[in-house]
Amino acid sequence: MTDKHENEQSPDKPAEPAKSAKKAKAGPGVLKVMQSILAGALGVQSDKRREEDFSSHSPWPYIIAGILFTVGFVVTLVVVVKLVLAGQ
Repeated sequence: MTDKHENEQSPDKPAEPAKSAKKAKAGPGVLKVMQSILAGALGVQSDKRREEDFSSHSPWPYIIAGILFTVGFVVTLVVVVKLVLAGQ
C-alpha cells in the first residue's frame, strides 16, 4: 500500500516536467511571429531573435505569416499606386 501512495502524485507538488514539456511543444505566439516577420521585413531583426525563431519552433507559422505579409504588402502598394494615378 505504501508503494501505491509513493507512485501517486502529491497535490502539494505541481507537475513541473509536464508543464515544461507542454510549454516546449507550444509554438510561438501570434505577437511573437508578427514581430519577427516585421523585423525581418524591415531588416532590423537581431541575430539572437533570428536564431531563436529558427531553432526552437516549427517554421510553418513564420512561413504562413510571411506569405500573408507579402501579399498584404503587394496589395497595399497596388492600391496606393492606383490611388495616386487616379488623382492625376
